[in-house]
Amino acid sequence: MSGRILVTPRSLTAAGLDAVPELAPLAEAGYELVPGPAGKLPSEEDLLALVPDCAGWLAGVERITDRVLDAAPELKVISRNGAGTDGIDLDAATARGVRVERAVGANAQGVAELAIVLAMSALRHVPWSAASVHEGGWNRYQGRELADVTVGVFGLGEIGRRVAGAFRALGADVVAHDPFSSFEGAEQVEPAELVRRSDVITLHCPPPPDGKPLITADLLARAPRGAVLINTARSALVDDAAVLAALDDGGLTAYAVDAFDTEPPELTPLLRHERVIATPHVGGYTGASVRRATAGAVANLLSVLKGGAA
Repeated sequence: MSGRILVTPRSLTAAGLDAVPELAPLAEAGYELVPGPAGKLPSEEDLLALVPDCAGWLAGVERITDRVLDAAPELKVISRNGAGTDGIDLDAATARGVRVERAVGANAQGVAELAIVLAMSALRHVPWSAASVHEGGWNRYQGRELADVTVGVFGLGEIGRRVAGAFRALGADVVAHDPFSSFEGAEQVEPAELVRRSDVITLHCPPPPDGKPLITADLLARAPRGAVLINTARSALVDDAAVLAALDDGGLTAYAVDAFDTEPPELTPLLRHERVIATPHVGGYTGASVRRATAGAVANLLSVLKGGAA
C-alpha cells in the first residue's frame, strides 16, 4: 500500500468512490481512498478526523485551515478538483511543504454555460414569469434579445473567453476588462466604462488584491438602468448592500449568483429579493465537468506523489 488519499468533493462522495472511474488510477497505484461524508461539505471536525495519515488530498470547496493542516503531518499534496483555492490556507500549506495543485479549466465550459443561462433567464424574465403561472397568474414581462444588448465581461480566463465568444455568436456586443488577457471581438475597456456600456455584467475574475469588492455602489450607479448582474465567480466580488439597493431602486433588473461564502448560505435580504436568481453552486456541476476535474486532480496527485512536477 502506497498510502492514504482523502477524497472530499461532494460530487464524488455522493455516488460512492467505487462508482467514479476517474479515481481508478489512484487505487491501481496502491493508494487507499478515504471518503469524506457522503454528498456533504465536510466540517472542520470531519476533516480533523479524516486527514491524519493521508499523503494526498483530492479536495473540493471545503475550508482547509491551519488547524486541519496541523493534523496532517504526512500530507504532501492537496489537489483541487477545480481552479479556486480560496478555501485553503495557502500560507499554512506552504509552511508545511504541502503542494497545492489545481485542475485549471476543467469546469470552464459548465460555468460559462450557466452564466449564459442565467443572463438569458434574467433578460427574458423567466423565473418570475414561470412563478406567476405556477401561482395561477399570467404576468408577462417584455424581454430583451441579445442582439439588442451589450455584455460586459470581467475576466478573460478560461471561463470569460467562453462567455464572451458565446455572447458574440448569439449577436450581442461584448466589452471586457482583463489586465492580463484579451479576446478577439471583445473591446478592452476600463471597469467604469465597461459598467457604463453594459446591459449585462458578468463576473469571471478573482476579487481585487486589496480585498475590497469589485462591484460597488459607485460602479453600479454608472450602469444603464435595468442592467443585469451575473456572478458565477466569487461572492467577495460584490458589495451585497449596493446590489440590494440597486435592485430596490430599479437600477438592476436582476442579480444572478452561483457563488457563496458558506454553503448553504445564510438567507440574507439580498438572497430573498424577488429579483435574485440564486443557484446552489452548480456552475461546474455537470457530468462532463466533474469527469474532467476529477481526472485532472488525480493526474496532479499522482504526479506530485511520484515525485514529478504537476
